[in-house]
Amino acid sequence: MSDLRDGYIVGTGVFLPGEPVGNDAMEDHLGRIAGRDSLFGKKALRWNGVESRHYAMRPDGSVTHTLAQMSAEAVRTALDAAGLERRDLSMLASAATQGDYLVPGHASAVHAELGAGALEVASFQSVCGSSLMAAKSAWLAVRAGEHDVAAACAGEFSSRWFRPSFYEGTALVDAKGRLRAEADFLRFTLSDGAGAIVVEPKPRPGALKINFIDIVSLADRFDPCMWAGAPVETRADMASAWAHVGPRAAHEAGAMALLQDFELLKKVIRAWVGAYLQKVDEGRIVPAEVDHCLVHYSAKSLRAEIVSLLENTAGMVPEEKWFSVLREVGNVGSASIWVMLDRLVRSRRVQPGQKILCVVPESGRALVGFMMLEAV
Repeated sequence: MSDLRDGYIVGTGVFLPGEPVGNDAMEDHLGRIAGRDSLFGKKALRWNGVESRHYAMRPDGSVTHTLAQMSAEAVRTALDAAGLERRDLSMLASAATQGDYLVPGHASAVHAELGAGALEVASFQSVCGSSLMAAKSAWLAVRAGEHDVAAACAGEFSSRWFRPSFYEGTALVDAKGRLRAEADFLRFTLSDGAGAIVVEPKPRPGALKINFIDIVSLADRFDPCMWAGAPVETRADMASAWAHVGPRAAHEAGAMALLQDFELLKKVIRAWVGAYLQKVDEGRIVPAEVDHCLVHYSAKSLRAEIVSLLENTAGMVPEEKWFSVLREVGNVGSASIWVMLDRLVRSRRVQPGQKILCVVPESGRALVGFMMLEAV
C-alpha cells in the first residue's frame, strides 16, 4: 500500500445544453402524452423543488447534442480548468445511466468525440452512483502509477426517455390517456447535462485530494427501485426483461420506459442512511470534520426525509454545511455530483485544509457512494 500515490482533482468541468427551461415550459419540450397535460406533473415539481433545468432536445424532438458530445465538452472544460490539453490525458472513465448506443460502451463514444490519439477507457453504466464508480477507476489508475492524467466524466440525456412515443400505446397509459405515476414523476424530475473531473498525482494550489471513495451496494436486499427494461409487476424476474421478450413486446408492456417504485424508495432511503451511519460508527466518516456536504438527493422531499432520519444521530452534518444546486440546475442523475462540486469550487468557498463529503445515493437497486475530499 505504501507504493500507492495520492490522487488529486485538479480540474472540474460541466456542460449543460441550451438555455434553462422553467417549469411552465417543460411539457412543451418533452411533449404531452396523448395530447394531455400531465395530472402528476405539478405534484412532482412540488416534491422535487426543481425550478429550472436543461434539455438537449428541442420541442420538435430534434437534438442539440448527443450524450457523447455533452460528456466530451465537460471533459474539455475540466482539462482547461486544470491547464491541460487533450494530449495530456491518457485514461478516461465514463459514467451514464445509458449511453447513446446499447453497445459498445459509452467511454468509446466520448473518446471518439475527444479525438487526439489513443486512450485507455472504462465504461460504467448504472444510475447516479456510476459517477463515483468512474471516479474511483480514474483515481486508482493514478494511484497505481499507470497514468499521470486521468479523467472521469458522467452524463445524462434523460429527456429522450420522456418523449410521448416511449409511453403511448403501452401498458403505462390507461384508456383516458393518463400515464402511471411510476413514469410521470421521473419525467418532471430528471434532465440533461454532463460533468467531469481530472485527476493527477501531484498537488497544486486549489486541488482536492481524494482521501477515499467507498461504494456500497445493497442489491441483495431489494428489487429494482428505479429501472428500465422490465414491466413494473415482473421486474424482479430477469427472464421478463426486454431482451428476452423482444423490443416490440417489451415496448407494449411498458418495459422500455424509465420507472420508479415510490413505496420501495421509502425503504431504500432508510438503507442508505444505515450505510452512512455504519461509516460513521467505523470512523471512516467524522461528521464534525466535514466543512462542505454535497448530497445528491433527487428531490427536496427526499432531503427532508434524510434529515429527519439523521438529525438526532451522531451522523448529522449541520444543514448550513450542505451545498446543492438542485433548484436551479435540476437533477442531472450521475452528472449531478460533478455539477455540485464544480459550482462549489468556482464559488471560492473552499479553503485549504477543508474537507468535502460527497454522498451519492442511487435508488436503482439500492446503492450509495461516499467520497471524501480535502482541499490543498
